[in-house]
Amino acid sequence: MTPAPRVVVLAGGVGGSRFVLGMRTALRERGIDDTAAALTVVVNTGDDLWLSGVRLQPDVDSITYALAGVNDAQRGWGRAGDTERVNEELRAWGAGWPWFTLGDLDLGTHLARTGWLREGLAPSQVLERMAARWDLGARLLPMTDAEVDTVVTVREGDGIRSMHFQEWWTRFRATLEPVRFDNPGISSAVPAPGVLEAIAEADVVLLAPSNPVVSIGPILSVPGIRDALRAGRAPVVGLSPVIGGRVVRGMADVCLAAIGVETSASAVAEHYGSRGADGLLDAWLIAEEDEPLAAAVAGLGIRSLVTPLWMTDAARSAALAEAALVTAGL
Repeated sequence: MTPAPRVVVLAGGVGGSRFVLGMRTALRERGIDDTAAALTVVVNTGDDLWLSGVRLQPDVDSITYALAGVNDAQRGWGRAGDTERVNEELRAWGAGWPWFTLGDLDLGTHLARTGWLREGLAPSQVLERMAARWDLGARLLPMTDAEVDTVVTVREGDGIRSMHFQEWWTRFRATLEPVRFDNPGISSAVPAPGVLEAIAEADVVLLAPSNPVVSIGPILSVPGIRDALRAGRAPVVGLSPVIGGRVVRGMADVCLAAIGVETSASAVAEHYGSRGADGLLDAWLIAEEDEPLAAAVAGLGIRSLVTPLWMTDAARSAALAEAALVTAGL
């Protein structure tokens, strides 16, 4: 019997959730029953925050809910069928952010998490406890146990000011021009327990089609993770979050512009760089719409594969995951 491949996915956001779901399905379609032993997801925690006294982990929760089958697939965040009575009461008290919706079931998650953190558990231990509630079919690891929330510095009028990423993203819908993105404290952070070991033992490491700046970027900025990817024996395969010159979801194009990266599949590949030239990528999956860019990607020293990238349903997500595995030689 052929052993199950050990797959590590770096992910965040809706694109990361959909891809991880597709990977779990692809592994099961290969006859791998214990996908939790085969699939490890290193999740972005750069968009975490404290709000109304509770700790929120949006990307962690989105991926957990998606794997558990309880996510709100239409909104892309939160729990399906959730209500907002507590959120309305918080607004009546003038507490929290009136433009940031917290569902009642979602608040239950945040309260449980916060209680465990107050008791002294590390975020990685909290996530392990959360994941035990459902049969997720994957092992989830936060990128770090340190608090490294993303701060966005924006231009406003004749000056600049800073705000939490969630305020910029949710309240202002990324309409304020970003000057830079920072994760205070990240230079002294360390990878969460198990992250470096998973990368070292992997047969493939995949960069999900998540926002390169605020989802994948913080993961790669945790000291030790980028070096582990470069030193590991596993090929590193990325999936473009840009199709036909447009981002698939959200405002990633605004984030890319802020760091001087064009919104194109080849430009994002160049941003990550070739492992043969001090970058990360061995291979890069681009959409059929971007086939003319394959030569440019190859010119960077990165092997490219042209394949359908739209994850519009479960079958397409699984097909994309399978294509990534095949690209890695698995």
